[in-house]
Amino acid sequence: MKAIIYRDTGGTDVLELADRAVPAPGQGEVRVRVAVSGVNPTDWKTRSGATNPKQFAEVVPHLDGAGTIDAVGEGVDSGRVGQRVWVFMAAAGRPTGTAAEFTVVPAAQAVPLPDAASFDLGASLGVPALTAHRALTVAEDGPRRLRPGALDGRIVLVAGGAGAVGHAAIQLARWAGATVITTISGPSKARLATAAGAHHVINYREGDPAASIRAIAPDGTDIVAEVALGANLALDLAVLRTRGTISTYANDGGKPVALDVRQNMMLNTRFQFLVLYTVGADALAAAAEDVAAAVAAGALPVGEEHGLPLVRFPLERTAEAHAAVENGAVGKVLVDVPA
Repeated sequence: MKAIIYRDTGGTDVLELADRAVPAPGQGEVRVRVAVSGVNPTDWKTRSGATNPKQFAEVVPHLDGAGTIDAVGEGVDSGRVGQRVWVFMAAAGRPTGTAAEFTVVPAAQAVPLPDAASFDLGASLGVPALTAHRALTVAEDGPRRLRPGALDGRIVLVAGGAGAVGHAAIQLARWAGATVITTISGPSKARLATAAGAHHVINYREGDPAASIRAIAPDGTDIVAEVALGANLALDLAVLRTRGTISTYANDGGKPVALDVRQNMMLNTRFQFLVLYTVGADALAAAAEDVAAAVAAGALPVGEEHGLPLVRFPLERTAEAHAAVENGAVGKVLVDVPA
């Protein structure tokens, strides 16, 4: 099979197209014929060596993707062969990511994809959607699961609503009944956040964004899904209700975070830091189940008309796909895997 591999961490030049044997699924595993592979910031950070040390002599990158199950291992229902699926966390603790014609994953990490849902959508779920789910389900007063009505009466602030996680957070929060406010940096991103379904879009570079948010949410926001905690902390605290939650999954820009302890004591602020690698199997399983329900309901569409432009590359240009994500491409970067 054709696969993108790397043997050493470093820049995009460590990625190469290679021929490799088709992997066989083991106990409890399925093999997926990959149609589309999704690229996330964590993929290039892992490849570069910026986050974790490389665990294997050779790695096929990418956590997310979509395709069709073509073989199953012992203990897996043979009826799953031929099933369309979306795959998550494929390369987490394993050398077999989705940047290849075939990947092998535990059966639970290949989630059925409805016929009406495209492989593009399937490959865009994974890390962004599961992260967004976690961000929306960690508040002290719940909910722990998402479904229509679960966030009725809640106000969710999504920082960076034009990003992949922000896009998923807007869609999931709205599906669950929340009023969704998002902050963006300009008109083009405002159009994307509105297309994703945000009820209110605030340009944080203009006027008084805290006053604008408080005008919508006079009692404060219940949950903040945060992508740049260092840069946005002052705004978050200015609009957070007492006992509200700030769920942070990144610190874009790298600005150091300094906490005013008394201010947060008086607010009874809950900070939830999250990353999928260590969130735990139960949280991942619950998130995958809820995201699958949202997909079945048509609540998570992708494409520019739905607020998430798709930027695509063929498999042999995966290095360019990594560079695009690293350089802040707006939308979801996908890699097409040839049939």
